[in-house]
Amino acid sequence: MNTRIFKSDSARERMNEWYQQFLDRVNVPSNVEEVSTTYGKNHVLTIGDHSKTPLVCLHTMLTSSAHIISELALLSDQFYIIAPDLPGQSVKGLPIHLSYKDHSHSEWLKEILDGLNLQESNLLGVSLGGFVARQFASEYPERVLSLTLIVPAGIVRGSLIKGFSKMALPMMMYKMRPGEKNLRRLVKNLITTWDEDWANYLGDAFLDFIPNIKIPPLASDEELQNLTMPCLVIGAENDISFPGNEIIIRVKNQIPNVETEFLKSSNHSPPTTPEFRSWLNKRVKEFIPNTKT
Repeated sequence: MNTRIFKSDSARERMNEWYQQFLDRVNVPSNVEEVSTTYGKNHVLTIGDHSKTPLVCLHTMLTSSAHIISELALLSDQFYIIAPDLPGQSVKGLPIHLSYKDHSHSEWLKEILDGLNLQESNLLGVSLGGFVARQFASEYPERVLSLTLIVPAGIVRGSLIKGFSKMALPMMMYKMRPGEKNLRRLVKNLITTWDEDWANYLGDAFLDFIPNIKIPPLASDEELQNLTMPCLVIGAENDISFPGNEIIIRVKNQIPNVETEFLKSSNHSPPTTPEFRSWLNKRVKEFIPNTKT
């Protein structure tokens, strides 16, 4: 098990500075909890009123709890948002890479939820966070009131040729010659709208993290059919890694109780605009209230 996730101490410090910068974008008071797990104490960021419906939000790879909360803060007027930092994927997360070949991620999440005394909760996951949320929901469906997956990993895979030409090759060029020109070439097929913070953060993250080149396996039909809770799955039209149209087709065929949304003209990272945040806020609120018990 690899216990080193940054290339240097200065790389870790730069990621800490970015964490604070994204946290500063959140105009809602936040709190931090430390939850004990098998691997150590796990950083968990929360916003909103503790008495409201809990919504557990899992961020994507190489980001953090501050990143996802900066995009979902509008939901805090209706939900108590709980954002654990994923192991190996955040400067605030545990410095380990968990295996994708077993149930390490879902068992990690179970320990987080147990530590927070959440026997039932609504789950939301983005990209890699979607894989973790889906895996947990497949194994413990009785503990998930609703499942929201945004551009989730582990449902379908994109073209290897497209992945190499539009992501891997620009990544190699950027790592050899970091700079704005190569950064724009790299992120133009990843993010939908140019955002100075997001683009430059990603550029630094790709340089500072020790990459974990393994990708999550695809969910089996049985695992998807075991998602008996209400599910909302959002796919993106121009997602190179996880093509949105293929995601929508597969989940409609396999998940018993699913609603879907297809983001036209969106890359893997959906728009980071006030208009999109407002739409997503409304869509999630429309979906989750129907799942209350």
